Amino acid sequence: MRWSLTIPSHAHAITVRPYSPEDLDAVIEVFLRSIRETASANYNPDQIAGWAQADREVWSERRSSRPTWIAEAEGQVAGFTDLENDGHLDMMYVHPELSGRGIARALLLAAEQYARRRSLMRMYSEVSLTARPFFQRNGFYVVEPERVFRNGQWFDRFKMEKALV
Repeated sequence: MRWSLTIPSHAHAITVRPYSPEDLDAVIEVFLRSIRETASANYNPDQIAGWAQADREVWSERRSSRPTWIAEAEGQVAGFTDLENDGHLDMMYVHPELSGRGIARALLLAAEQYARRRSLMRMYSEVSLTARPFFQRNGFYVVEPERVFRNGQWFDRFKMEKALV
């Protein structure tokens, strides 16, 4: 099913559409730049190096295995998100040059609409220190803080969820 949602935001419209395999390189670039440029405000260089890793084959499989949405703004891929069948929002990243323009909100809206159509009771995610304020502003609450070990580094983050009823 092909669809798109266009949201006017500031001077430019944001279009949210389903992921296509041709988006893979742009999605990986958004992921890496978001971590290196945005999340670096809350994590040290060793943590950033451990986090900012993407295996193209694994990413290709993951993006195609679940609903994934692409946000476009100013003629480029501006961000992406996905949602697993149980309401788990695994990833949400926004291009650092386009942050603060409603892109994450548009992506979250697309994922929420999808979840509600499937009668899911909640959405949940593991959220970075950087992303926590955004998720709180959009109805998520902290279930518990957690500390995880990934790629040789410890990361502080939060388990968060939002009721959809």
